[in-house]
Amino acid sequence: MKPYENKTETEEVLILAVDTGEYDVEASVGELRELIRSAGGEVRGVIVQKLPQRNPVCYIGSGKLGEAELFCHNTEVDLAVCDDELTPTQQRVLEAALHTRVIDRTMLILDIFAARAKSNEGKLQVELAQLKYMLPRLRGTGEALSRQGGGIGTRGPGETKLESDRRHIRSRIHTLEEQLKTMSLRRERRRERRKKDGVPTAAIVGYTNAGKSTLLNTLTDAGVLTENKLFATLDPTSRALRLPDGREIMLIDTVGFISRLPHFLVEAFHSTLEEATSADILLLLCDASDEDCEEKLEITKEIIKELSAEEKPLITVYNKCDIANSYLMPASKNAVRISALKNVGTDALLRAIAENLPEKTVRAELLLPFSMAGTAAKLHETAQIYAEEYREDGIYLDVRLEQRALRALIAYKI
Repeated sequence: MKPYENKTETEEVLILAVDTGEYDVEASVGELRELIRSAGGEVRGVIVQKLPQRNPVCYIGSGKLGEAELFCHNTEVDLAVCDDELTPTQQRVLEAALHTRVIDRTMLILDIFAARAKSNEGKLQVELAQLKYMLPRLRGTGEALSRQGGGIGTRGPGETKLESDRRHIRSRIHTLEEQLKTMSLRRERRRERRKKDGVPTAAIVGYTNAGKSTLLNTLTDAGVLTENKLFATLDPTSRALRLPDGREIMLIDTVGFISRLPHFLVEAFHSTLEEATSADILLLLCDASDEDCEEKLEITKEIIKELSAEEKPLITVYNKCDIANSYLMPASKNAVRISALKNVGTDALLRAIAENLPEKTVRAELLLPFSMAGTAAKLHETAQIYAEEYREDGIYLDVRLEQRALRALIAYKI
């Protein structure tokens, strides 16, 4: 294996993939290329093998393994990246055969996250995900784990955490989970304050690199970093936005989705993804210039479903239409075409948001007769109660509720 050293130049990478017919390997490898580019690597070669199942020992077949070994020897690649999650055995065998570092798709994504996380919460989430991934892989990986900060797949917690015993790592995982739980509670309190103040929220969700941060910047001058790379933005950002009808909403940029995102990674970033689950409306952004646009839309919808947010109002936003080749957008009142970069079509988007938002809430004082105690109880579930008092002549409520609900109770308004 090549001696480890801190590298600053672009790393040369070989991609290994197995086509079992479970998914579109060509599209997956194309996505893996972009992930490698985002991590600072350059793909020098791709080896794909069609097999009924992945080799449990060396991932690919022995013939392709020999081909990969020869390629690595002739091109002196720095790294081999497999398009599936490897077992510890597969990784060890591949490294021994190829004489170079080997990582899998999951580790590559974690590495990009480690490089991009800026907030304290984001860094904790990355560390938690990396430790959960590494815990079952500690045996026999000492050399790989000790290589901190020297290439793709090596960024993150570092050797003091990864080479300690399992009990220490489990203790660290527990500590991180508790810290993230505290941060999640703070985030929840902020959301409750927004609801109390009657400020609706719209979350921008979608595939990574669809232009979510660019859209946030265009609409709100947020100044969020934008790059033509997968997962350029990891930490969520919220900004106020005024709609054409005068209402103000909170617009939230969220972490991008990707196909075959490991379940434990979704769990680790659940507190960040809660911004999407708690929003009043979802803006499903996609890259209209991407030939796999519809497929990526379906992937995003599946993840939204996993987050139990599929019942929320949703506007499909076809972005980058200025460079799309005569893309035919499905006819729908809840779909708009825009170019976030050139600020084209955003007026139609703002109108669509206004039309799909829940009705504006208002604060009112009500005096309900005691016979409507059931209605008062229902308001505790559907409205924001500031004060409640049982008086001689009825139940007094200081409440914030939707205008539609207030119209039904207008006779009891005081």
